[in-house]
Amino acid sequence: MSSPALTERRSRLRQYQVQLLERMQAAKSGATESWRELGVLIGGRLCLLDLTQISEIVPLQTATPVPLTQDWYLGLVNIRGHLTGVIDLARYQQRSAGDSAPAERRLITFAPGLGFNCALLVERVLGLRKLAEMEVVEGDEFRDGEGQQWLRIDLAQLVQEPRFLQVGLV
Repeated sequence: MSSPALTERRSRLRQYQVQLLERMQAAKSGATESWRELGVLIGGRLCLLDLTQISEIVPLQTATPVPLTQDWYLGLVNIRGHLTGVIDLARYQQRSAGDSAPAERRLITFAPGLGFNCALLVERVLGLRKLAEMEVVEGDEFRDGEGQQWLRIDLAQLVQEPRFLQVGLV
């Protein structure tokens, strides 16, 4: 049996997930321009992902390793009946993994329009961010009103990088 506190926490989590999903769908349909970015923590770094480039946020699953692949390619998971490759972007970027608890880690799947069936491992989902309210620091780096620096990751550009496409060891 679950305690009332645990039941309440699960209810709040479900409510948050529903709100996040609604905002993601609104962003994909173009209904709102103010909530276009999902804040995540990758390799201890604050990152922004364009909501139109992601499909869903799923709980962390253990990936089945694939032999003779790069160390940043964690393997395959089954997400809704589809085999999906899991990428540790922190390793790919040659950054050390963060120290988040496994319960906070999530997989962010790529939008089908990108034509690349994979998911990114993120240490933590930080919620929606308004890019319009941030100042450009340099290139894809932004600073929010609290002085925190964010890196915007363009998944469409990432899937075109030859190194990213070469998961097998050469």
